[in-house]
Amino acid sequence: MTGIRLQAPAPGWAIDADVVVVGSGVAGLTAALRCTAAGLRTVVVTKARLDDGSTRWAQGGIAAALGDGDTPEQHLDDTLVAGAGLCDEEAVRLLVTEGPDAVRRLIDTGARFDTDAAGTIELTREGGHHRRRIAHAGGDATGAEISRALVDAVRDRAVRTIENALVLDLLTDAAGRTAGVTLHVMGEGQHDGVGAVHAPAVVLATGGMGQVFSATTNPAVSTGDGVALALRAGAEVSDLEFVQFHPTVLFLGPDAQGQQPLVSEAVRGEGAHLVDADGVRFMAGQHELAELAPRDIVAKGIMRRMREQGARHMYLDARHFGADMWASRFPTILAACRAHGIDPVTEPIPVAPAAHYASGGVRTDLHGRTTVPGLYACGEVACTGVHGANRLASNSLLEGLVFAERIADDIAASPARAGDPVPHPAPTVLPLLDPDARARVQHVMTTGAGVLRSEASLAEAAAALDAVYAEALNDGPDGNKAAEPGVESWETTNLLCVARVLVAAARRREETRGCHWREDRPDRDDAAWRRHLVVRLGPDRTLDVRTTDTQDFPPTDADAPREP
Repeated sequence: MTGIRLQAPAPGWAIDADVVVVGSGVAGLTAALRCTAAGLRTVVVTKARLDDGSTRWAQGGIAAALGDGDTPEQHLDDTLVAGAGLCDEEAVRLLVTEGPDAVRRLIDTGARFDTDAAGTIELTREGGHHRRRIAHAGGDATGAEISRALVDAVRDRAVRTIENALVLDLLTDAAGRTAGVTLHVMGEGQHDGVGAVHAPAVVLATGGMGQVFSATTNPAVSTGDGVALALRAGAEVSDLEFVQFHPTVLFLGPDAQGQQPLVSEAVRGEGAHLVDADGVRFMAGQHELAELAPRDIVAKGIMRRMREQGARHMYLDARHFGADMWASRFPTILAACRAHGIDPVTEPIPVAPAAHYASGGVRTDLHGRTTVPGLYACGEVACTGVHGANRLASNSLLEGLVFAERIADDIAASPARAGDPVPHPAPTVLPLLDPDARARVQHVMTTGAGVLRSEASLAEAAAALDAVYAEALNDGPDGNKAAEPGVESWETTNLLCVARVLVAAARRREETRGCHWREDRPDRDDAAWRRHLVVRLGPDRTLDVRTTDTQDFPPTDADAPREP
């Protein structure tokens, strides 16, 4: 344990549980429902409302070998190719073999996918897939339907929930084992202010960290809180340099900030073309799948064309769909485009890459166990080894589903017993950032650690982030006044934490692989870099970055046999 904590008031209230799940997307709610079904007292803590996470924004769908002629082996092959040599093959095989039944259980829970007249699930294609294996709902509202079904099930089963609550830090017992979390509840309710949930098992399902960049498809709540908590608790994180930039995000201008409208990959899966201002299809000939190449390749193709032409965006042309197809298959995207003055029925859609998904995160084993006993992670906050250097389209919902089930089964199989939470004998308080620093961190990351990176840009980003950190320590030239504890300052502090880890890893990886694109190191170097970077936060608040010996993850501490 590091002994590092966020600066916050002591908990003023506490409740007891067997397991606390932090997050309410597909991963968190699946884990909570399965733990509850096993008879475990389960509490769900979520930062906003139950349905306000990243899951509800997922448009394309969930990938699984459900169609005639498709097999888990083919799904595995496509995933390994997209992951650019860094996938854990055992984790991928587990995902694709357990995935189809997990989707069927999701349907049994109440999720309604689009079907044909015979009642067969309709499947589409997305980038990197050689088969139509993407199940969707409401045309392009898959995440919203999955979220609805899971939220309804959680409420039907009376799972205890704490909404509008920002998790702060991990609690541990005298032996250093997980004993719960501290959290801050915003607004009025049964609990308010800083409190605690005491539990021997904590499941992090907090989603991503896209808000570390100026423009992202992630919702405002995606501020890297789970990864930052895990780092402070002494857990290892891995592959944080592999941030996937979605190729086709609606371009709203060079100064657009915050959550941007996504134009799903499924639009290309149904036959839309990427073109430049002259109407030329520039992905044809760059990859056998053209516009349906893996996302890193398409994002790079767009960026190259933009640089060649001095353009700020490219176009996605789907005028040939016609009004009826747009209205039935992509109603959400159609409405978003029209809300911004663009009619995709009659004109091409301006698009550019934006931060979308963190392929890395808190390192886990195949049961979702982290390197801290009793602490689990699943969904985007986790690094299971499934995604490697670049996530295959629509594997994210499936990963959250499959690994959440495995976590719940692991907790239920050997319920842990923890002692009472104990305060660290000499806690190190992480300096709080003023909320105004948030935009500064985002600008630094977008400029220096975005789609295109180099040693020079990353070094400049690292220096700028160090300056922000030094000012928070009150060591800056202006001797900044300390920030007050609160949601905005805690979020900004978490963003700086994950930003520093991302930049440190991106500087260390001196090659181009997957969605990590180094302009100064344009080639993939398997001999030196077909391996992972693992980062820990030391008790002195410095980062320890090490490289694994091979592309396989070393065991987590939790891999060892445990006493019942």
